[in-house]
Amino acid sequence: MPWDPDLVREIADALKHEPGALMPILHALNERFGFVDERAVPLLADTLNLSRAEVHGVVSFYHDFRKAPAGAVVVKICRAEACQSMGALSLIERFCARHGISLGDTSLAGVTVEPVYCLGNCACAPAAMVNGRLHGRLDADRLGRLVAQAQEAAERQS
Repeated sequence: MPWDPDLVREIADALKHEPGALMPILHALNERFGFVDERAVPLLADTLNLSRAEVHGVVSFYHDFRKAPAGAVVVKICRAEACQSMGALSLIERFCARHGISLGDTSLAGVTVEPVYCLGNCACAPAAMVNGRLHGRLDADRLGRLVAQAQEAAERQS
C-alpha cells in the first residue's frame, strides 16, 4: 500500500491514548505499509507531542521498523554469540555477496536480509528465518536452496 499521510494521522489518532502510544503506532504503520516512512516522523511527533528526534530515535533503534518495504523473501540471520561461533558471520558475508546486498538491504530479485540477535535456536546454530520459518544448522548452500524455494513460492502467489 502506498504511503498516505491521512492514513498515518488516522492510525496515530486512533492509538495516541494507548500507554506508550508510539510503539503501537509504529507497529501499526509497519504492518499497514510494510515500513515506517520517514515522512511519518513529523506527523507522529506532532500527534504525540514529542520531538522529531525522539520519534526518529525509536524508529532507528528497533530493527523491526523498516525504512523501506521488504522484498517478497525476508531472511533474518542470527548474529548472536552461539551462531557466530558456528560460522554465522561467514554465512552472512557469503549470502550478501551472492545477492549483491548488505545487511538491511533488498536485492533486485526481492530478497531482504536482516540481522537479528538470537532466534532461540542456539543448539542448531547457525540459524535463520526465511519468511518467518526457522531453520538451523545452515550453510551457504542450504540457505541458498531455502531462499530459492521461498522465491518460487512467492512467485506462485503473485
